[in-house]
Amino acid sequence: MVSLTEQIRRKALEIGFHKIGIVRAEPLYEEGARLRQWLENDFHGAMQWIEREPEKRSNPQLLFPEAKSIVVVALNYYTPHEHENDATKGKISRYAWGDDYHDVLKEKLRELFAFVKSIKETAEGKVCVDTAPIMDKAWAVRAGLGWIGKHSNLITKEYGSWVFLGEILLNLELDYDTEEIEDHCGTCRKCLDACPTGAIVAEKVVDSNRCLSYATIELRDAELPQEISENLNGWLYGCDICQDVCPWNRFEKPTEEARFEPRAENISADLDQILALTPEKYAEKFRRSAMKRSKLSGLQRNAAGLKKAAEMQNSK
Repeated sequence: MVSLTEQIRRKALEIGFHKIGIVRAEPLYEEGARLRQWLENDFHGAMQWIEREPEKRSNPQLLFPEAKSIVVVALNYYTPHEHENDATKGKISRYAWGDDYHDVLKEKLRELFAFVKSIKETAEGKVCVDTAPIMDKAWAVRAGLGWIGKHSNLITKEYGSWVFLGEILLNLELDYDTEEIEDHCGTCRKCLDACPTGAIVAEKVVDSNRCLSYATIELRDAELPQEISENLNGWLYGCDICQDVCPWNRFEKPTEEARFEPRAENISADLDQILALTPEKYAEKFRRSAMKRSKLSGLQRNAAGLKKAAEMQNSK
């Protein structure tokens, strides 16, 4: 007879997840301490939502009191396309090329949860993606999906770091994965050395205040900080530099999830078209896209900064 745990594993892969691990729901003491230190160093910048209830992020029972097990999944989102090398266009982070990953992940997680409930009527749980106060990467490491690279992203042997993570907290006792993947970064420093603003201030520690991705997505200031604006390197939304240089991303595989295929002009966006967007056109263009995170004002601020940088370069 196939165990419930094995049925969950098989169903997760059938739904389209690429990796799955199951671990006991318990407090993350060491990881929680590192989070608190990161917050104390003000490395989260203006992301005040991370400050709220940090203890909940490291204790799954505070998020879902009945939690006994955590099903952790990874979904490969890599598609084999490249940015255009054109000063009139702005590069967009790979994760935002297609449909909003929150929607795709939640749909698949809810399908998996519904399956669990169909074979175990007493099952209760909570579906989580990164909008929930949960330490996705820490649980992925605990579940044996990969290790944390020096750029602070999860790295898997099979798909590199091009993966989205999600969880289901369950009130069921399951069979648990106990073997964690060894850190395979070794002495490599490619991600630290490649970051144009030195945002990776120590191995596995990112200062958001110096990060291009944070500045172009999360920062709501009317103007980008000078250190950021002088080092945009063509990035309009997000930044993939530390992942692009990672040797483990040579092992990427194209995803089978069609919704992660790039939308029109979502790899490299025309800067003039971005600046000409009205609120209505913006809402239409980025409906069900992760790019709505930056708001129209942020996207146009970034586009204006890129145009200014290009003009200054041409005048030299």
